[in-house]
Amino acid sequence: MSCSEEYTPQLRARGYRMTPQRHAILHVLCHSGIHLSPTQVYQQAVKELPDITETTVYRTLEFLAENGLAYPAHMGSGHLGYQIARNDHHHLVCRNCGKEMEVDHALVKSMYQKLESASGYKLTDSHVTFFGLCSNCK
Repeated sequence: MSCSEEYTPQLRARGYRMTPQRHAILHVLCHSGIHLSPTQVYQQAVKELPDITETTVYRTLEFLAENGLAYPAHMGSGHLGYQIARNDHHHLVCRNCGKEMEVDHALVKSMYQKLESASGYKLTDSHVTFFGLCSNCK
């Protein structure tokens, strides 16, 4: 199944259409497997859609994140990285060397439930980046 086939129904259900720009950006995110900066997304998307602008990439990434199709995450550089939203997960990032490790949401699910109970909030996002030192750097 292509990225468009997978995500077009989700956009249509929200009243949006699959534009060429959304398609190109989703394609980049679908095939990267990692968080990419907006600049990295632009550099790859422009190969598929030469007239796309970097501003359009930024706006589209925000749109995709707002609609649950992409996960934004602070990746330690002070900037956001984006990844396709497929499974709930989190990240551990080493503050020293930048090594990144994905963490399944099941490991922190009880913490989310405790936060909801204690705060009265309903947590709507399940994508967090934890920072520390990896085993090589500690």
